[in-house]
Amino acid sequence: MKCTVVGLRNSVGLARSVSKLLHARFLELKTTSFPDGELHIQYPKPTLTGHVILVQSFHPNPTTALVETLFAGKTAQELGAKKITLVAPYLAYLRQDKRFRPGDCVSNHLLAELLNFFDHVLTIDPHLHRIVSLSEIFKTNAQHITANTLLAEFIEKKYPDSFLIGPDSESSQWAARIAQHIHHPFVILKKKRYTASSVRTKVQTPTSVHGKTVILVDDIISTGHTMLEPIKQLKNLGARRIVCICVHGVFAENALKLLQKAGATVIATNTISNPVARINVAPLIAQALQ
Repeated sequence: MKCTVVGLRNSVGLARSVSKLLHARFLELKTTSFPDGELHIQYPKPTLTGHVILVQSFHPNPTTALVETLFAGKTAQELGAKKITLVAPYLAYLRQDKRFRPGDCVSNHLLAELLNFFDHVLTIDPHLHRIVSLSEIFKTNAQHITANTLLAEFIEKKYPDSFLIGPDSESSQWAARIAQHIHHPFVILKKKRYTASSVRTKVQTPTSVHGKTVILVDDIISTGHTMLEPIKQLKNLGARRIVCICVHGVFAENALKLLQKAGATVIATNTISNPVARINVAPLIAQALQ
């Protein structure tokens, strides 16, 4: 089936890279806003055929990105696409998976309902808590892949003698698996969160980190507070270099500058466009789509 890759506003560069790897036609969706703030989208071609792959990361501006994606998907149907795949390298609205307080919106289920009209949804390292698989909330073919191998290869090449740390228990599926893959020592820290911006962790390692390169690994760096606390302690323990590596660089509330100011080198993949995106996920996406 003939394939067309469409780059939406947040992921034009990544979509272009994926299209080259797939030897597919590339289109860039035109998105503008009316004076009242409403979105207007337009495909550069009046008709679409075959398999249309939309590429859109849900950051920045996740709500706007969601609306743009819904409009683009439905319009692709109307213009004649036979199959429509959504590639959302970073998929937002998955964290709220429980009604913690009366009246809460359980957004992950609602997000899945909105996206179920796609024939295929592909994402990278979704932030899942109480569900194990996207199939628990999606009715369509929802697939998630991991960037673990890409991170492991990057660390092995750039920091071959490093010590890996997962800043909390949730990070273990990245930090531990990456460390085991490249046979590096690692430890997973225990974290206690008081508020969204108040986190306490205590660094305890079985071996000294004095004079070593220490790498903090997680799936997402959002506000950065989960990593800022151990950075301070690792510096006091004599770490020679501290590197923060993540899959999704959200970097809310000036997090990137705060981490760099604290003395850390920060590296992310390009699931989200950001200044420190040094790990390219385009080959990973292309392989999953073939």
